[in-house]
Amino acid sequence: MMNLFSLCWKPFGHGGGDAVSAAAGREGKDGLLWFRDVGRYGSGEFSMAVVQANQVLEDQSQIESGPLGTFVGVYDGHGGPDASRYVCDNLFRNFQAASAESQGVVTAETIQTAFRRTEEGFTALVSDLWSTRPQVATTGTCCLVGVIFQQTLFVANLGDSRVVLGKKVGNTGGVAAIQLSAEHNANLEAVRQELKELHPDDPQIVVLKHGVWRVKGIIQVSRSIGDVYMKHAQFNREPINPKFRLPEPMNMPILSANPTIISHPLQPNDSFLIFASDGLWEHLSNEKARIWVQGSAKRLVKAALQEAARKREMRYSDLRKIDKKVRRHFHDDITVIVLFLNHDLISRGTLLHPPLSIRSALDH
Repeated sequence: MMNLFSLCWKPFGHGGGDAVSAAAGREGKDGLLWFRDVGRYGSGEFSMAVVQANQVLEDQSQIESGPLGTFVGVYDGHGGPDASRYVCDNLFRNFQAASAESQGVVTAETIQTAFRRTEEGFTALVSDLWSTRPQVATTGTCCLVGVIFQQTLFVANLGDSRVVLGKKVGNTGGVAAIQLSAEHNANLEAVRQELKELHPDDPQIVVLKHGVWRVKGIIQVSRSIGDVYMKHAQFNREPINPKFRLPEPMNMPILSANPTIISHPLQPNDSFLIFASDGLWEHLSNEKARIWVQGSAKRLVKAALQEAARKREMRYSDLRKIDKKVRRHFHDDITVIVLFLNHDLISRGTLLHPPLSIRSALDH
């Protein structure tokens, strides 16, 4: 089957006059799967796909390509869609403002500033809604951001979404899968150790429940935007659900909104980037994703769904018939954005006209 799918692969832009129908790419739906294939952005071609599992889609994503280079965001919400939608509405806007303040130059500091302002804005929103919609205090989102500015890739991450780089190896035609993002999930020993060092007087800072490590026995990720009930004591009280209320006073934030940021100078053998929420990585390894990426993000999502079906000893065709909400018992919402890198465009610094701005469908 791997060989079959590899035959379907052709580099975008080489398939004849109608291979690229528009810069934004072809949009389509297949049940709970939404996809956009074969689009152009400032440094090459892109592909994106989302499959819904929850009653309301909690994943959000976007691609913005213009004067500040290319900005990619994958926002994996939890507890509801409020935080991920807020971030999709505001993080890029805050990034634009922070970059303008630094004379149009993108740095780790401008990205950090955008994250901080987005967190502050969402906390203010929770405060405004506290009397009417207090449950928004228990929503949060992982945030994975990639920025290509000039010939540098910046990756900023909160939570357990992941970006994997496909890098050509020598002259063999082979491609290595290299994970670029650091994840913040309590199932990782390094994350548990970090939490224990930050909270030395709290023996319950991480708790093993049903075989899964959770921060305070509640949440798996240690960093996010939102989840203000785990950051500010005034929101960890009635009327939020008792399961989110801590038994002891909160004298410092338990979760952080401070992203891990790396910069990677793009090299001619860097071939593509896969940005995806953890719903994909739950079913595909970095290496399997590297194999399946040839073609489109939609192929990656379908490969993950086929693996989810296989784990439950069912056919993929039967899984596709299961409706949202019930589908969550089989897999999570899954978002994938793939950027194929064109180094001629990257080295020339060519701007895309008109600029590209795409968000995944809000709900399917």
